[in-house]
Amino acid sequence: MKAVIVEDEMHNREALRNLLIEFCEDVEVAGVASSVAEAVEVIRKIKPDIIFMDIELQVGTGFDVLAQITDLDLDVIFTTAFEHYAIKAIKFSSLDYLLKPIDIDELQGAVAKARARIHESTHKQQLEVLLSNIGAKSMKKICLATADRIEFVRVEEIILCEASGSYTNVYLKDKRKIMVSKHLKEYETLLGDEKFMRVHNSFLINLNEVKQFVKSEGGYILMNDNQQVSISPKKRDEFFARMN
Repeated sequence: MKAVIVEDEMHNREALRNLLIEFCEDVEVAGVASSVAEAVEVIRKIKPDIIFMDIELQVGTGFDVLAQITDLDLDVIFTTAFEHYAIKAIKFSSLDYLLKPIDIDELQGAVAKARARIHESTHKQQLEVLLSNIGAKSMKKICLATADRIEFVRVEEIILCEASGSYTNVYLKDKRKIMVSKHLKEYETLLGDEKFMRVHNSFLINLNEVKQFVKSEGGYILMNDNQQVSISPKKRDEFFARMN
């Protein structure tokens, strides 16, 4: 895989290059860049399979680079020295990120996933999801990775998420059910600030899609699609507080 490193600090740039040479033999570092303008020029010239993108550059950000190359089909792995505000948006787009100093195992894992995705045609859409979410007060879209594809879904279209072992079933307003290969806990973390609430070990619900709270039979929540959702007794007070 041809790679471009976008990093404004020389020692970080060379450290990553050396890690790739030593531990990722199938990655060829075909170019480097240290600024937004240089990165756009190098990426358009080389047309890499993958970019290792520093989020914060001396002038501008890695997102400024991506906004100028949305017509290219390439994968991106972000690198950052701290838990950046944009990490949430990156996770919503199902892209990878590495925290500096870069761990070898995490680097190899990210490269392996990029290698597996190399023939997919979803990179442009993933970048569009990312750029639409950057700076937004609430996330607009989310990428849901199934066993054989990636679905691009508006967050507001999700009615609820249901645990299914190590998988999660996502129910949408259009009556579809998407099985995603992630634990429900991951979606609780991602969607917890987006008007979603974990009301039971098995259920994470969109509070905007609640139709009723039914007191009979121990109490349960009725969603707009008429699904009945159990609620844990210890979650009732929080549920009523968040529902005002």
